[in-house]
Amino acid sequence: MSKQVYNFGAGPAMLPVPVMEQIRDEFLDFQGMGVSIIEISHRAKQFEKVLLDAQERFRQLTGLPDNYKILFVHGGARMQFAALPLNLANRSAGRKCLYVETGNFAKLANKDAKPFGDIQVIASSADTNYDRIPQITPAMVDQDAAYLHITSNNTIYGSRYQSFPETGKVPLIADQTSEILSRQIDYSRFGCVYAGLQKNLGPSGTALVVIREDLLGHAAAEIPTLLNYETCAKDNSLTNTANTFAIYVTGLVLKWLQELGGLAAIEKVNEQKARTLYDLIDGTDYYRGVIQPEFRGTMNVSFNLPSGELEAKFLQEAGEQGLYALKGHRSVGGIRASIYNAMPMAGVEALADFMRDFEAKNG
Repeated sequence: MSKQVYNFGAGPAMLPVPVMEQIRDEFLDFQGMGVSIIEISHRAKQFEKVLLDAQERFRQLTGLPDNYKILFVHGGARMQFAALPLNLANRSAGRKCLYVETGNFAKLANKDAKPFGDIQVIASSADTNYDRIPQITPAMVDQDAAYLHITSNNTIYGSRYQSFPETGKVPLIADQTSEILSRQIDYSRFGCVYAGLQKNLGPSGTALVVIREDLLGHAAAEIPTLLNYETCAKDNSLTNTANTFAIYVTGLVLKWLQELGGLAAIEKVNEQKARTLYDLIDGTDYYRGVIQPEFRGTMNVSFNLPSGELEAKFLQEAGEQGLYALKGHRSVGGIRASIYNAMPMAGVEALADFMRDFEAKNG
């Protein structure tokens, strides 16, 4: 029997075991067809059913209003950094697009958007090394802007928006890659939500885009076909050959979430997992959390030890005990435990036990 390993990697991240088992069982013979899911045409009726099923399950889980389209697009979340202004900047006479910078990927989002719009950063927590979410007041949101973009959960640091800004008539756009379907939110608050699949939904390289219908049809004339959300919506994500395997896996993950009891159920589990680690961190001076407590999320727990040498020892010994991929991002260092939906409570408890034992031996 193989050694138990818990994958705390930030992405590609672990998938639920039942999902992995179903993928294994169906991989060579999908639904009695005698071929694999990765071999059938994206236009086959069998795959069309997979696609429609994934979209419907997402709509059921989130209570998504009918006036939103669900798209599967190429390039992961980062491709959307450029796609957003190309699709939406024309809604503003001055192509004005507002951004909030709360971490590395929020910073990349406005950097990649700059060639395609008048990008204005209206708030940032860079001056405190992204240890918080800056306050956004309605007065800060120019009502002539095409949209306001936020990163709802920051993978590297572990912060998240506990509540979302009031934006008036300006559409609120959220990169939810690091927390999608980890908690209940009101999707009607957003003009568009998008997420790379590789943390809470499926394999890397593809993104889910949820966009309100009135925001379609404003794309720049020079937009590439595969970045045009209106085209993608008209073709139901099949303008060209989609990543059929990624969509298939996403559908299985959504089914798994439904069988767990939906977003209310997984939110409770996620809160318990995060609380287990943060209670331990807050109860000692040995481990030091990165994020101010009121801005902590439940998906990524980042912390430091008293020295770089101890952090290196921690990572080595954790790996030997089957606690995989705990090294913090290269821009921050330290330790990061990504505890997405698929991470079981047993994995978090194993990490907490290791942390207590490590402190006792090295504190």
